[in-house]
Amino acid sequence: MAIYDIVVHKDHMLRQINELVDFSFVLEELSNKYCLENSRNAVPPIRMFKYLLLKSILDISDIDVVERSKYDMSFKYFLDMAPEASVIDPSSLTEFRKLRLQDVNLLDMLIQKTVDIALEKELIKSKSIILDAMHSKASYNQKAAQEFLMEKVKNVREAVYQFDESMKGKFPSKITSSEVKDELTYIEQVISVVEKKAHLVHIPAIKEKLNELKEVVEDYSEHLHFSTDSDARVGHKIADSSFIRYKTHLAMNDERIITAAVITTGDNSDGKYLQDLIEKSQNTGMEIDTVIEDSANSGKDSIRNGLFGMQMQGAMAIFAVNLKRIMILMKDSK
Repeated sequence: MAIYDIVVHKDHMLRQINELVDFSFVLEELSNKYCLENSRNAVPPIRMFKYLLLKSILDISDIDVVERSKYDMSFKYFLDMAPEASVIDPSSLTEFRKLRLQDVNLLDMLIQKTVDIALEKELIKSKSIILDAMHSKASYNQKAAQEFLMEKVKNVREAVYQFDESMKGKFPSKITSSEVKDELTYIEQVISVVEKKAHLVHIPAIKEKLNELKEVVEDYSEHLHFSTDSDARVGHKIADSSFIRYKTHLAMNDERIITAAVITTGDNSDGKYLQDLIEKSQNTGMEIDTVIEDSANSGKDSIRNGLFGMQMQGAMAIFAVNLKRIMILMKDSK
């Protein structure tokens, strides 16, 4: 700890999160996922959860968040590792992310945890909540998937060009097809080109973008099957415009802390979940005497800005957003 006290200063975000949150709740929620009597002990669930939180905050791949934990002392401190301790295999994190958390109601649990912290620190003064809904593209929306994949492959190409401009003529030609399957084939060709260049593939700035791209391709290939998202529904904004998306219904207090969320298919109306959002917010311990719904002056932009840029959607991302907001409020209150 003496080493960490020197290299991880008191204002470091990860030290603040460690001091702010009692992560023992992770053990309670995942107790039925682990056997404590047979075989060797698993990697501590709290450490695995913290890996995912780091991944969400920094928007990096499983491989890169594990790689950084080899040498980044702030990561080792946050993960409760000795400086010389060996790290996990990235495949363990991938399994934890996809399997261990599958049946846990993370969304409500993590929102509850952050609201508890805010109430304990007496940061919530308001008794009003703002309700709004955001559309998020369904996984098999072809245009959305292509745009997302194109962004990731563009990041790789730009990183490569910074170190070797001669590579501009060595990548495969960009495709014009709107099919995600064709896009994935093109991306696999780009990955293959980079991996064959020994002088490039180990440069950290390139390697990180490449690993992120490979993880996206793996997740898409495994979960999308190009058009199998049966839970998505077609919604309509105007008569001649349709979309196949999910909708995230949110409640947020005046302190801009998210107090409730409901994720539905795109065809569900906003007002349908008003009562659920109010009750979920009340269940966190929030006192509510005013509800503002979907109004031009309701603070809707605050909700959008608070979530803007989150790449890892869902519970971990909302948890990270709320923690950052709590730390800002604590700093402002001093």
